[in-house]
Amino acid sequence: MARGGYPGGFGGGANMQQLLRQAQKMQADMEKAQQELENTELEVSSGGGMVVCKVTGKGEIKEIKINPEIVDPDDVEMLEDTVCAAVKEALRQANELSNQKMGKITGGMGGGLF
Repeated sequence: MARGGYPGGFGGGANMQQLLRQAQKMQADMEKAQQELENTELEVSSGGGMVVCKVTGKGEIKEIKINPEIVDPDDVEMLEDTVCAAVKEALRQANELSNQKMGKITGGMGGGLF
């Protein structure tokens, strides 16, 4: 190792400046992507459209709509399962969208929300 340098060739100040600029750009890109995810809404339905779940790209549930025709007091379990299916799929899609957006920035180093 050269005197005053770093192992692996990180010795020059210009290299450190370049790394700092790259890190700042990545941070700005991530903040922009996170804002886009927050403003994106996904809508997923289950039970043939009887239950609709809306979530943001960050996985925040915004709305659940249930068609009154699916409400059967004698079969509450079916309604519960249908709601769960819509929510699970909406969250899966939000996670996938997040991973896609963040993966473009981080180059596959991670960054997904879930």
